Amino acid sequence: SGFVAGDAEILKAFLLYRTYHGCAMPVQTQLASIAAWNDEAHVRTNRDLYREKFDAVLEILGPVLDVQRPDGGFYLWPRVEGDDADFCRDLFAEEQVTVVPGSYLSREVDGFNPGAGRVRMALVAPLAECVEAAERIREFILRRK
Repeated sequence: SGFVAGDAEILKAFLLYRTYHGCAMPVQTQLASIAAWNDEAHVRTNRDLYREKFDAVLEILGPVLDVQRPDGGFYLWPRVEGDDADFCRDLFAEEQVTVVPGSYLSREVDGFNPGAGRVRMALVAPLAECVEAAERIREFILRRK
């Protein structure tokens, strides 16, 4: 059920496994796959939870950051003033909030790093923690102005 993609070297072990198990999947795996692929309730629940997180966090950060709601996923990628790595380091030191420098997550192409000047915020924590982190980020930004 599903698909596999990745680095050829890493997939060697999987391909070896598939050699001994042929193209037929064990019945218990087939039954588990049927149950998983037919269950949309958890998808709708997660979508609603993330919508609530995005609504709350964007209301807090929208006035102080250049940030947009993504079309999908659970990350925000706001633009920040100054160096993104410095922003992340200082935010952690002052507010104990961890975000990731965008420049760490992309590579330079033709002298341009598309992640530079942005940070990645993952809204994976419970709603209350996301709101608290957003409030700390807002205060951090307001102090820097």
